[in-house]
Amino acid sequence: MEVYTTEEQQVEVIKEWWKENGTSVIAGTVIGLVGLFGWRYYNQHQQESMEASSQAYNQAIEQLVKADAAGFEQAQQFVTANKGDSYGELAALQLAAAAVKAGKLDLAAEQLTLVATSGDESIRPIAALRLARVLNDQGKADEALAKLGTITSDAFKAQVAEVRGDILQKQGKSEEARDAYQAAADAGGLQSSQELKLKMDDLALPAVVMGEAPDA
Repeated sequence: MEVYTTEEQQVEVIKEWWKENGTSVIAGTVIGLVGLFGWRYYNQHQQESMEASSQAYNQAIEQLVKADAAGFEQAQQFVTANKGDSYGELAALQLAAAAVKAGKLDLAAEQLTLVATSGDESIRPIAALRLARVLNDQGKADEALAKLGTITSDAFKAQVAEVRGDILQKQGKSEEARDAYQAAADAGGLQSSQELKLKMDDLALPAVVMGEAPDA
């Protein structure tokens, strides 16, 4: 390394270095500061946006609980305004649940279709499962079964099988329904659904069919 023995030489070296690199140093510093404050602004903006969305969501759900026309309208407006957002998807599920209770099956199917089709991957199976139930209530058994076929997550295996059994049972296909309920039980459904055991008992074969002789 070269050694500079006098202050004058050191000053001249600094001047030369600054002449060659000063602009880039300033530019780098400015960019760094802009990036720092820009990131802070972005985070603050994101936080404020989330808080605003949360407040609007809570207001919409509180109004929806009343189950009147105004509540349904406000919830629908919120879902539309927040399409693709997590709050929008949650509101759509809440709106669908309220619509089912109010007998508004078309509205429920519309909201559930929205989430099942374009919602977050973690929430799509939930929406699809609920949509299958609604379609079944609408008398659209084939569509309901097709919708169940789109759910491939093992975490929902038992629930899918149970709903399939419900659909088949409504169609009068008792044997197929029994097989579906058994599949649900084999997938652990008895631990998560208290109704599954009752459904299986209702479809149990009579003792004589099982090869047991009837009472004399």
